[in-house]
Amino acid sequence: MNKIPLVLLAVALLATSGTCAALSDEEELGKLLYFDTNLSTPVGQSCASCHEPSAGFADPDNGLSVSQGVLPLNRFGNRNSPTAAYAAYSPDFGTITEDDETLYAGGQFWDGRAKDLVEQAKGPFLNPLEMNNPNKRTVIVKIKNSEYADFFEEVTGVDLKDLSDSNVELAYNKVAEAIAAYEGTSEVNQFSSKYDLYLAGDVQLTDEETLGLELFEGKALCSQCHPSEPGPYADQALFTDYTYDNLGTPKNMDNPFYDLPRKFNPEGAGFIDYGLGGFLKSSGTMGWENEAGKVKVPTLRNIAVTSPYMHNGVFGSLTEVVDFYNTRDNVSSNWPAPEVAENVNIDELGDLGLNETEVTALVAFMETLTDGYAAPV
Repeated sequence: MNKIPLVLLAVALLATSGTCAALSDEEELGKLLYFDTNLSTPVGQSCASCHEPSAGFADPDNGLSVSQGVLPLNRFGNRNSPTAAYAAYSPDFGTITEDDETLYAGGQFWDGRAKDLVEQAKGPFLNPLEMNNPNKRTVIVKIKNSEYADFFEEVTGVDLKDLSDSNVELAYNKVAEAIAAYEGTSEVNQFSSKYDLYLAGDVQLTDEETLGLELFEGKALCSQCHPSEPGPYADQALFTDYTYDNLGTPKNMDNPFYDLPRKFNPEGAGFIDYGLGGFLKSSGTMGWENEAGKVKVPTLRNIAVTSPYMHNGVFGSLTEVVDFYNTRDNVSSNWPAPEVAENVNIDELGDLGLNETEVTALVAFMETLTDGYAAPV
């Protein structure tokens, strides 16, 4: 087998330094694709541009509420880029039964419109607000001309010289499968936080962090949607149940998506993000109104390094998020109205009664969920 080009391998290794998992050939190919900035039009943006390892596999530019596309002047997505870490554990999009209630769960993107990680990986390449390639053929031609073209062919069995429609489709599927394979590795899903070391008995939490954990699993009701126990999708806690919820999040009027040309956002500042409900409506699903405003519950792993927060990036800090959860329904709090007023969760947040010390403790606990923790010697 031809060797992977050393320059490309060095870039990928540097981006994920500190990890030592052996990758299969498919995973190694996926890693090269994930970090290749030549796979956008124009060149300059890769998957890692919005899902950077050093930023918890989320967007490293936390000064923007949503991610910027490869075209610099006027291309922004309408949502905050979620972390790619631990996304591989999400079940395929569908319904589950919980306490005799049927709930949507799983899938990818904030609204679940991709069934699984392979389908998700196909989207950004062709999104004009992201990597902006006009078609699949353009992506495959870029790979055909890359330094790892031979490696791609040997791993996938696809002849890149054949640019027929059927072969381009096959090659594009192999691209997505390889990226999804890489995103399923321990380089992306490290389970290496202080909390993991605490569970293993290697470190102790501080008194403040311990209080935060007690609140997380008790008074603050966080674990209702962000379970701190293993299962059912992994042997470790994922801090998400992969269901969908409308938290009453307000619109983010600083979202640059509102200022995009009408071609991309015909509603301007009047745009309403209906989340899961919007996806279900577009797919002709009956009862979509009952899911309007709901978005996928994110993992809280690496949450301290993946600001801004919520699907629209409206909150800049974890403290602000906890304050919102704690006081949303208090008359004196003056939070803006929900972007979507229907289906707002009123059972697990809104008036938690947390004092300032407890808010600080909750944030301190969530800061223990950042991967790459080194125990004191």
